[in-house]
Amino acid sequence: MPTTTTRVFLREMNPSARISGCFSISNAQLGRTRNDKPYLRCLLGDKTGQAPGRMWSVDESIFSRIPRDGFVYIEGETQAYQGELQIIIQTIDPHEPTPEQMRDLLPCSKRDPDEMFSELVGLLEGVRHPAMKALVKTYLDDEYLMEAFRRAPAAKSMHHAYLGGLLEHTLNLVKLAYAVCPLYPKINQDIVVVGLFLHDLGKTRELSFEAGFGYTDRGELIGHIVEGAIMLHDKAQLVMREQGIRLPGSLVTVLQHIILSHHGVPEFGAAKVPSSPEAILVSMLDNVDAKTTIALDAARPDLDSACDLGGNFTEKQWALDTKLYRPDPLA
Repeated sequence: MPTTTTRVFLREMNPSARISGCFSISNAQLGRTRNDKPYLRCLLGDKTGQAPGRMWSVDESIFSRIPRDGFVYIEGETQAYQGELQIIIQTIDPHEPTPEQMRDLLPCSKRDPDEMFSELVGLLEGVRHPAMKALVKTYLDDEYLMEAFRRAPAAKSMHHAYLGGLLEHTLNLVKLAYAVCPLYPKINQDIVVVGLFLHDLGKTRELSFEAGFGYTDRGELIGHIVEGAIMLHDKAQLVMREQGIRLPGSLVTVLQHIILSHHGVPEFGAAKVPSSPEAILVSMLDNVDAKTTIALDAARPDLDSACDLGGNFTEKQWALDTKLYRPDPLA
């Protein structure tokens, strides 16, 4: 299979250009045209972002041999469509990237993960209750878990979907907690801060991120929400067994409830609706960071496209159920 010597990244591409190379592929589906002919629709990506891909002449044999989520080698052409760049695929094959190619294919946080982790540990030192401090220490002492936490994305494709994204998202949330909690003196800041630290740690077991972003078997069968609640039960037992500290009666239940309810409503994956002041605040702060990040990534990406394709609006962002207005009128 051919390889490219000088890679052109998605953010550098112009319309009406011939392209070839290795890309990540996600959400690959067979659609039907108005003439009831099958076509491939997918998202193609590299470390600079994603672009919709379409292959009009496709049959089920081609579709059956490419990964739904993974890596492919394609040849095709870029095309401007409704203010966005899309890729019209002529040929497509499954591909196993080299380690050098992987560095070009997987996005990662702009911030150094060790730097972010040190900042988060410093913020967690602000937790005051002795039992909560002991619980935090038990998590931080789990080197295998913390190594995965430093590397994991926060999602497969929605928000903070890059290496280090889970840590970056968690750090943002803990900073938000320290800014917001003083406005509500009756809120228990320790519970909010620790709840935010723990709420997504199940993603270290839900997501695979060694060769592209996908779901582990446990992720498919259990999911990060229930995984996080199970993990908390195990860590609470360690606190009592190894540190000799007995956690207050309902503390584990309250923190498990935060983990189980942080998605807000069952249709978005919550096992329970948030039912304590701290659980409501955790869920809302999580939503603030996730949705604001999705909006900014779509409307105001860090890297400008190689050309202005026109249009004041993005494509519809399904996570937000709307198109987004791009311009900042004060810029």
